[in-house]
Amino acid sequence: MPVLAATAAAAAVAWVYLLVGHGGYWRTDQRLPHRDGGSRDHAVCWPAVVAVVPARDEAEILPLTLPTLLAQDYPGAFDVVVVDDRSSDGTADVAAALANRAGRSLRVVAGEPVPDGWAGKVWAMEQGIRAAGNREYLLFTDADIAYKQGTLTALVAAAVADRRDLVSQMALLNAQTAWERVLVPAFVYFFAQLYPFRRVNRPGARTAAAAGGCMLVRRQALAAAGGMARISGALIDDVALGNLIKRSPPRGRCWLGFSTAVVSRRPYPRLAKLWQMVTRSAYYQLRYSPVLLAATIAGLLWLYLIPPVAALSGLIAVAAVGGSPASWCAAAGLAGWLIMTVTYLPVLRLYQLSKMRAAALPLIALIYAAMTLDSARLHRAGRGGAWKGRTAARSAGAGVRGHASRTPPGREPTQRPGAVQDDL
Repeated sequence: MPVLAATAAAAAVAWVYLLVGHGGYWRTDQRLPHRDGGSRDHAVCWPAVVAVVPARDEAEILPLTLPTLLAQDYPGAFDVVVVDDRSSDGTADVAAALANRAGRSLRVVAGEPVPDGWAGKVWAMEQGIRAAGNREYLLFTDADIAYKQGTLTALVAAAVADRRDLVSQMALLNAQTAWERVLVPAFVYFFAQLYPFRRVNRPGARTAAAAGGCMLVRRQALAAAGGMARISGALIDDVALGNLIKRSPPRGRCWLGFSTAVVSRRPYPRLAKLWQMVTRSAYYQLRYSPVLLAATIAGLLWLYLIPPVAALSGLIAVAAVGGSPASWCAAAGLAGWLIMTVTYLPVLRLYQLSKMRAAALPLIALIYAAMTLDSARLHRAGRGGAWKGRTAARSAGAGVRGHASRTPPGREPTQRPGAVQDDL
């Protein structure tokens, strides 16, 4: 009991730090500034924008999302490029038909085979850039993302007004089915814990990230940082792009926030689909390192599992035999569990889910730990990185070439509950 109490006390101290000293990661208040309708008229010149949509076998979901992008009433020049990444379901034809129906110009690019050293999505993004022409801004957006009216205008206005080279919004993910409601809000919570949005948005901080579903990038800044070739092998393209823009000379300015105007329409009705999303790149995020894997699992168990175990064990011991050690164990466990629960509430509120779910965060973290272990197993079996019929080659070149793809030690928590997943 004394050892468990001491371990729980250390976890509680860690949770105090996460609550007050880790960039306010648990808050969801990083939002684009509200602008009234007159902001459209006050702009001297709206820069030209092209949206790049990588799409592989997305014929079923494009009718739910592409019309919302084509319908954006952006006051400047705006084009859309869909990169058909060698689809087998008629994705290109569906995209062209939707564009004709919307009356907006859209270019469909037939994707070329993925070259050695390139991840499939990053290669599709590169082909979209080449087809985009000389536009000032590129909007990288996933095929499953839908936009409320005015979203593009707000993105560009924020980028221009604050001189940001990368403006990204975390899409509101689908959380309708039982497993989605369990795992999706936690995914967003863990993402923010790894990459606190406030630190991403602080020009002097080293923390860098983006949300792959919606990334507005200034083309000149991307070119100055070395272009997509610098992150060619990245399975987690959004974090790699954030690192590329913010941490490569000339050190671009980035912004990352939450949104209810950018929405993912991709459903994940079964646990197996969500499991695949995480296992695809969790071990990659750990740089295929058994040492980092062991440290991650140990960190998860200590930070998330020890508090409730100590709380319940201490309470049972107090009821059975009493004593000060048992009381201290229960108190330390309850303190850590309570702080953990409080930090999860804002994300549950964002997804309009019951606050009663917050107490179950330790069990959810345990599921993510299992996913991470399974990701390592799949990679060792030669089946890692599988997505839509393609298996990524194992490579240590995870992020920006010449730069680490993750923020430095001391700038993020040591636990890694699954991968940062752009396809979720």
